[in-house]
Amino acid sequence: MKINCASAITKAFSCAALVLVTACSAPQVVPQAPPPPPPRQVVPAPPPHPPLPPVVIKDWRDAPQTPGDWRYEPREQGGVARFGSVANTLFMIACNRSAGTVSLVRSGTSTASLPMSVATTSEIRALSAEPAPAGQPQLITTLPAQDKLLDAMAFSRGRFALEVNGLPTLYLPAWAEVGRVIEDCRKR
Repeated sequence: MKINCASAITKAFSCAALVLVTACSAPQVVPQAPPPPPPRQVVPAPPPHPPLPPVVIKDWRDAPQTPGDWRYEPREQGGVARFGSVANTLFMIACNRSAGTVSLVRSGTSTASLPMSVATTSEIRALSAEPAPAGQPQLITTLPAQDKLLDAMAFSRGRFALEVNGLPTLYLPAWAEVGRVIEDCRKR
């Protein structure tokens, strides 16, 4: 058997070239499917917070002010100061100059008299609130225009409190409108 050297050398070079080309070319990457997402863990909702205990106010001066504003209205018989929103008056101080009285009017209804108390920085007074005539949803206490409780309301440090049994307590700012109504009634 005769060996053809040229043929063997050619084959060797061909094999070497094939190995080099194969080694230099990028490997074929077979795309794989993405791994499945991890199973969703269901996290239970946290338990609801227990209800907050009712706020106990030890001193009325620490209570938050009742939302609203004072509005003064001049009238022929003396001024009126209303506290609350424009659409909802919660409390009113009204002068009746000819009678020489100032009425404290709390919104609310009752068929009988209810205890009312006014607390200021210098005085606390128990009063009685009477249902308004003609079924109006108001409870009224009338004081003489010279009553010192009115001065205590006008000059209370920052606010005064008004409480009527069965109704939310009002924590009202001692703004100028209060004193203005009182002075209207004291003019003769």
